[in-house]
Amino acid sequence: MSAASRRRRPPLPRDIRVLVAAAFVIAMGFGIIAPLLPQYATTFNASATAVAAVVSAFGLTRLLFAPLSGRLTNRLGETPVYMTGVLIVATSMFLIAFAQSYGQLLAFRALGGIGSTLFTVSAMAFLARKSPPTMRGRVSGAYASAFLIGNIAGPIVGSALSVFGFRVPFLIYGSSLVLAALMVFVLLRETRRADRASTDPRPSMPLREAWDHRAYRAALVSFAANGWATIGVRNSVTPLFAASAFGGTVVLGWTLEGPLMAGLALSLFAAGNVVAVTFSSRLSDVHGRKPLILTGLTVTALATGVLGVLGHPVPFLLACMLAGAGTGTLNAPQQASIADLVGPGRSAGPVMSTAQMAGDLGAIAGPLLVGLVVDAGGYGWAFALTGAVLAVGALAWCRAPETNLPIAPGGPRTGSLPRIQAPEEVGQPHRTVE
Repeated sequence: MSAASRRRRPPLPRDIRVLVAAAFVIAMGFGIIAPLLPQYATTFNASATAVAAVVSAFGLTRLLFAPLSGRLTNRLGETPVYMTGVLIVATSMFLIAFAQSYGQLLAFRALGGIGSTLFTVSAMAFLARKSPPTMRGRVSGAYASAFLIGNIAGPIVGSALSVFGFRVPFLIYGSSLVLAALMVFVLLRETRRADRASTDPRPSMPLREAWDHRAYRAALVSFAANGWATIGVRNSVTPLFAASAFGGTVVLGWTLEGPLMAGLALSLFAAGNVVAVTFSSRLSDVHGRKPLILTGLTVTALATGVLGVLGHPVPFLLACMLAGAGTGTLNAPQQASIADLVGPGRSAGPVMSTAQMAGDLGAIAGPLLVGLVVDAGGYGWAFALTGAVLAVGALAWCRAPETNLPIAPGGPRTGSLPRIQAPEEVGQPHRTVE
């Protein structure tokens, strides 16, 4: 892309910029608690498996309530469901701050999963509806970047706040969620009124039609693998390993304490993520989704698979950053590929919620199974298993067709293709069926 064309690139729509800003506020708060939640759980005498169960409980309720969130989004509109979900998560954070037992911690974290699926599905549907077809990758990348930039600073801030105890950061996260809901309520007021005053004429894309696309099935596999690794293992096992394996290590005269190592691991993962997503989102609009998805899955699989055998904090932290870069390369094109299949003329609630359910399934199974592996065989086998799961996601995409095809041979890719047929399904070159 030339410098002149970059200067002419239109800005993101205002409504999307508001949602991106709210995402940053949410992510900053989440980053604060991410390295502390596993350690907080251990204060209730929880084993590695029990700590992982806290993460899995969050994913389980997201999975169970995802179908409902899709239906509510289609019926009530994206912004009301988004605000409700954010406020439910805020309530769960305030309750976690005052939890008196492991059972309460588990229940309150599960409550947060209900709110999380509401605001995640509604946000994905909102972005799919509001994104111009020519900038779907940019929109997905901007939204992902907001979360990732917040996740860079958040873990470091959370580690610093740990000197005040484990409860204070959860109060701060709950407050940031209330602020995010207030931003959407005030700044998207006119959009909300317009949506309420008019009936959405768009039909909903049937889930069966989406399932017929090999690319959608591949996306479900990669969503599950990414959920296993990025949402599950990264937030449960990685902080514990970083704190236990490298806590107290002296590097260049600087003693790395356990909470600091946990925070550094998550922050560098997020930093690698941000660097990658800044180019992957735009490249996927120009060159297609599949190459970037395959690259991201492969890099993440390799970098994650070796985390447990690295014996020094420096290569460990570099591998965390590389795994984050792989995830950043993957995330925006993966989400944009589903928006390609849905198209701008149909609502995306059920299709998006099913994709989220696949990710949640991985986020549930990953921490539990990896926690059992840690207790039985150690961290090395746990990270190797996670790398293998990511490799399965890459294999699924090897046979999937590209979703962002040129509108004409040799022409620009639009991302606005309502239906795509693969050559193995119709016996001829890829084409768009209008």
